[in-house]
Amino acid sequence: MADAPRTVLISGCSSGIGLELAVQLAHDHRQRYQVVATMRDLGKKGALEAAAGEALGQTLTVAQLDVCSDESVAQCLSCIQGGEVDVLVNNAGVGLVGPLEGLSLAAMQNVFDTNFFGAVRLVRAVLPGMKKRRKGHIVVVSSVMGLQGVVFNEVYAASKFALEGFFESLAVQLLQFNIFITLVEPGPVVTDFEGKLLEQVSTAEFPDTDPDTLHYFRDFYLPASRELFRSVGQSPQDVAQTNARYTPLAALKAVDPSGSLYVRTSHRLLFRWTRFLNLGLRCLACGCLRIRIWPR
Repeated sequence: MADAPRTVLISGCSSGIGLELAVQLAHDHRQRYQVVATMRDLGKKGALEAAAGEALGQTLTVAQLDVCSDESVAQCLSCIQGGEVDVLVNNAGVGLVGPLEGLSLAAMQNVFDTNFFGAVRLVRAVLPGMKKRRKGHIVVVSSVMGLQGVVFNEVYAASKFALEGFFESLAVQLLQFNIFITLVEPGPVVTDFEGKLLEQVSTAEFPDTDPDTLHYFRDFYLPASRELFRSVGQSPQDVAQTNARYTPLAALKAVDPSGSLYVRTSHRLLFRWTRFLNLGLRCLACGCLRIRIWPR
């Protein structure tokens, strides 16, 4: 007798990684999953429904979910048969880029409320049922920036660091209940979300920011960031594992746990060795740099 399909709840499915994952699972040829693909604004469900095709209404259901609202989370779960979630995918998130002095505290709090507390809110809601059934899987879309900071992404990186610490701690306890946690830590991912974010910040004013910092942001960071996404950016479909092309920089922190080597190298690449940075990105994109990192 075939096992019953596993109910998979995914947040942030209006585009990007969430949309692609929802569609892939809904089209599983063995029909092992019943996908509840959620988003804050159902007015943006058109792309998901088009991509789902015949799976819509069969193995995929679209639902409204605002991860920043306890009431919205409760309402969404009440619409799931039995209220049981076998797999939770915390994917909803927002970005924030720019000089720190030009960012409002409200904008920073919104990043944490969505990226960190939004994930915590969902986990708290589904965990009692998973513990009772003694099984479950929680997938968290983190980032390489949950492992190391990136210039002008301080608040976003901090929210991902918080996710890493929270879920690594929780994972130890949940093994007792046969519940597993997976942290997905992709490098740059090319989505409409990222493109619009970079476009918006390129023309933003950032009041209260000194001229030198604005110069560094506009003339160094933004060009390097665009080249990074153009050269080594992953597609949402590829995000099943961390972008291996990002490994050389990530390895710097492992080599020097103090973080000093990573900070110095990143600073020089961005502000002093710009041509070398661009050349390196092109080589990574074409695969001509075959770098292997061995454990120490």
